[in-house]
Amino acid sequence: MESIELDEADRRLLDVLQQDCALSNQELAQRAHLTPPTSLRRVRRLVEAGVIERRIAVLNPERVGAGLTVIVEITLAEQAAERMAAFEALVADVPEVQQCYRVSPGPDFVLVLLVVDMAAYHALVHRLFTAANQVRNVRAFFSVHRSKFAPRVPGLISS
Repeated sequence: MESIELDEADRRLLDVLQQDCALSNQELAQRAHLTPPTSLRRVRRLVEAGVIERRIAVLNPERVGAGLTVIVEITLAEQAAERMAAFEALVADVPEVQQCYRVSPGPDFVLVLLVVDMAAYHALVHRLFTAANQVRNVRAFFSVHRSKFAPRVPGLISS
């Protein structure tokens, strides 16, 4: 996927949207120092270009009963391209898998999971991280406290 050229107005729009994507176009334009028609046209272009993948609400997991975050390192039995792609496809549709990264060096993947509790984590482990899915090694880290969560792309606008 090729990147598109972003000017200062695009960067301001993206910065504001990362803070609050629920703003009306009028509010967005005002905060980004643009006219509403310009704001609307630019946002549509950024969506069509794939710069804006989607607009979502970020929930507090503990307030909705999903309080266990697990960071998991996965090593597959084989590192062939088709095995790696098969594992990525396996976890892509699992809602508890919030993030999946193919990494190097070290394990093959690092996943961020969000589950209700330890029992839900164990059920997920038995379903996903088995020999049948070509998983050789699993190393899990359980979050005891989240001190920061900022799903933003930094550095869009100069300070």
